[in-house]
Amino acid sequence: MHCAVLTSSISRLAGGLFVSTRKLSMHLLARGIEIDVLGVRDTYSNEDLSVWQDIGMHLFDAHGPHAFAYAPGYAAKLDALAPDLVHCHGLWQYPSVVCARWAERHRRPYLVSPRGMLDSWALANSRLKKQIAAVCFQRRHLQHAACLHALCESEAASMRAYGLTNPICVVPNGIDMPDTETEHPAPWPTKIVEGRHVILFLGRLHPKKGLANLLEGWGVLLRDHPGMRHTWCLVIGGWDQGGHRAELERRAAKLGISDSVWFAGPLHGTEKAGAFQHAAAFILPSFSEGLPMAILEAWSYGLPVGATPECNLPEGPAAGAAVAMSADAVGARTCLESMTSMSSDERIAMGEKGRCLVREQFTWEVVSTQMLAVYEWLCNGASRPDCVHLP
Repeated sequence: MHCAVLTSSISRLAGGLFVSTRKLSMHLLARGIEIDVLGVRDTYSNEDLSVWQDIGMHLFDAHGPHAFAYAPGYAAKLDALAPDLVHCHGLWQYPSVVCARWAERHRRPYLVSPRGMLDSWALANSRLKKQIAAVCFQRRHLQHAACLHALCESEAASMRAYGLTNPICVVPNGIDMPDTETEHPAPWPTKIVEGRHVILFLGRLHPKKGLANLLEGWGVLLRDHPGMRHTWCLVIGGWDQGGHRAELERRAAKLGISDSVWFAGPLHGTEKAGAFQHAAAFILPSFSEGLPMAILEAWSYGLPVGATPECNLPEGPAAGAAVAMSADAVGARTCLESMTSMSSDERIAMGEKGRCLVREQFTWEVVSTQMLAVYEWLCNGASRPDCVHLP
């Protein structure tokens, strides 16, 4: 079977999709699927190209507004590749147009992974632009997909709420269990942490991540428990999007908590591993997610996690691997207090439950097996997998 994977960015600028799309493609390749990936060049695409390893990669220069990712040559290359199946990741951009037109010409199936982009918060963000895109191309692209891919039941419900009646496969993101035997240094100066325990955030610095609420909650907690400044600190890692870091730094200064908040910048490779290894807990106060890779990674390193319902991992609180929090400053404060008041043994036990959860449900071996069954159903007439839900 030959599958073409369509995306806009193949680099770190894609955020979580950089990991999830790449890892899924690599594991499907290892299972015998021929994979070609089509993407648009950006600032980091040449630098990040090598991590896709043996996958066939095809990059195109964008013209016009970069956010739309219009790339002449993209469609012609897809025609020339003549895949049996197209798997389109993400919405609202030119690859969706290419995918729909390819299917009309060749009468072959395609699968769409919205990656959280149909959740209510995501739809409300830049609402008018998305409504125009929906009328022009996106709704038709979604409606004619042979199958939609949801990362969780909540995302599947969002697809139904959008009016889509396609089959939906519910297949989560996955993760490779890390090498925890090799220790990496912490990616922050020793004088910054000064022996304090670290609560880590790792992801894009974007308003949807709820970091303003995190700082507000942290400020209230430090006001109520001033001695905690000497025993705990927040480390916020990730690349800045749209100048949001400067907004957060100003907010931290206004709250008087700059001495207990460290902005670490983008963390990749051994720096990211070191951050997870030297943190005591992880938190994601997000307003909207598909299924966040960062939480799976934190669990894989045995960290207890604080997460909002919008992170779409109800398995965490149910298994005792996460502290549930509301997506506001009160929820952030409550979650932070809960994690900082635990003993070290209690945090370790919670983190170990997360590690077990990942091994059982969220490794790439498990995930790619499920997705391969979906591909076989779409292309080769195999039985409909249990993960596929009909309307």
